Amino acid sequence: MKKLLVLLLLAFASHAQSSFEKKSFETKEGQVLPYQILLPKDYKPGKKYPLLVVLHGAGERGTDNEAQMKYGKSVFLDSLNRINFQAIVIFPQCPKESYWSSVKINRSTVPTTFIFDYSAPINWPLQAVIDLVKSIKHDKSRTYIMGLSMGGMGTMEAVSRYPKMFAAANPICGGADLSYVSKYAKRVPLWVHHGDADIVVPVRHSRELVKAVQDQGAEIKYSEYAGVNHNSWDNAFKQPELLSWIFSHRK
Repeated sequence: MKKLLVLLLLAFASHAQSSFEKKSFETKEGQVLPYQILLPKDYKPGKKYPLLVVLHGAGERGTDNEAQMKYGKSVFLDSLNRINFQAIVIFPQCPKESYWSSVKINRSTVPTTFIFDYSAPINWPLQAVIDLVKSIKHDKSRTYIMGLSMGGMGTMEAVSRYPKMFAAANPICGGADLSYVSKYAKRVPLWVHHGDADIVVPVRHSRELVKAVQDQGAEIKYSEYAGVNHNSWDNAFKQPELLSWIFSHRK
């Protein structure tokens, strides 16, 4: 009986380390942020691992703690990636009534008009992500963030507001309030992705971000995908150097 119990516990531990686990984070104000977390393969509690946050797009908002896993999940569950890139990966979920980034949106135009303004208070879901990251034991010199569409916008706002926190960032088809560029241009390496045929988030937002960083005398990596519409995350997640680029950086 004891042997069977030990085997069951080992099996459970193995399963927990090979898949995402659903959790939630409660803010001081009582708001609840759902998230899923993947621990490194053969996770050792006493060891400090890198941590990567992945922010989803507007279509995956909700409270089911499942929709946010629609894009990118398979990259981090890939068996070789789990061996080569030992890291904690977090997929938080933004509620439908909110947005990762502080941005005014006019959907009556084609493409949609986005006006970014970080002088406005940070939206509570993004602040909750920051507080969640702070609460998790990990290698603080290797904290990373990436996101697609609304998540790409949230990625840039997080980097703008907390430039000392992140070692690298990957915004995909997003945008940013460019008045904050000087805070992170020479501090946080960026790899920006966008499709040049995007009819949802204009590619000019990424082009302007790249130019603004370069104008600060900093280097920036940019991948613009010819003929690709809003789903440039498909191309970004297929980049063979995506994870090696991210995890190669440290503060």
